[in-house]
Amino acid sequence: MKALRRKDEKGFTLIEIMIVVLIIGILLAIAVPNFVKARETSRAKSCVSNLKQIDSAKEQWAMDTMAGPASPSAGAGLYIKSTPECPSGGAYTVDLIGTDPSCSIGDNAAGDTTDDHTL
Repeated sequence: MKALRRKDEKGFTLIEIMIVVLIIGILLAIAVPNFVKARETSRAKSCVSNLKQIDSAKEQWAMDTMAGPASPSAGAGLYIKSTPECPSGGAYTVDLIGTDPSCSIGDNAAGDTTDDHTL
């Protein structure tokens, strides 16, 4: 039987390359969903941070103008340097003084609180 490789030849066999590709595929199958979840969690936390800034601007405006708890917060936008945008593409609703601002994305699921876009 003739040898497939001579001892002085260098290189990888097809089996070795296939094993490496298989290992890389398994690692990607594990890593990609984790990256997607981390990105969505980051977007949700950024959205909640924006909602807190909007709420603080509403409260500051209400204190400066002595507005009541059910007053419309028409001038609260003057207390924010730039209008924040939801990183996931949602729209913010400011509502009345004394109520929390909200994002159009809202809750993802009933029991899942990791990606909530609510205060």
